Amino acid sequence: MKFLVIVKEALHLFKNILTDLKAKQSFVYLFTLVFIVAVSSGFVLYLIDPAVHTPFDGIWSAWVTMTHVGFGDVVPTSFFGRLLSASLILFGLILFSLFTATFSVILMNKDMSTWGIEMRQIGEETTRIETDEVQILRELVRLHDRMTALEQQLLAKKTK
Repeated sequence: MKFLVIVKEALHLFKNILTDLKAKQSFVYLFTLVFIVAVSSGFVLYLIDPAVHTPFDGIWSAWVTMTHVGFGDVVPTSFFGRLLSASLILFGLILFSLFTATFSVILMNKDMSTWGIEMRQIGEETTRIETDEVQILRELVRLHDRMTALEQQLLAKKTK
């Protein structure tokens, strides 16, 4: 039963993250750019390389190359096909780095209540911790003063 509750909460969190991803325009634009580059490069690869037999093989090769998976089932053999694939490697590195960075920003800007934490609770805990620290420091000062007073009393008794 506890497992089902965990699965339900995980699915709810996943739904909230997907909603946030859809709302972030830069994420949508970046994903669209990746798709366009993969499809257009795949068609170009199909046209210029004899080892790529169908447009779908070209798109697959472009996608696999951009994501750095490198299955090797479709490998360009011509000079220009390899040149295009080399540029896709660099372009994919940049695009998927931006994709990862955008996704991280979305998660970091996420409202903390999704993760089960109220921002007010965090503020209250911080204030309480600061208050506790101040109280501890005041108590240490008071104890230090008492120790000093006791030492002075002991010194006064010894000198008598």
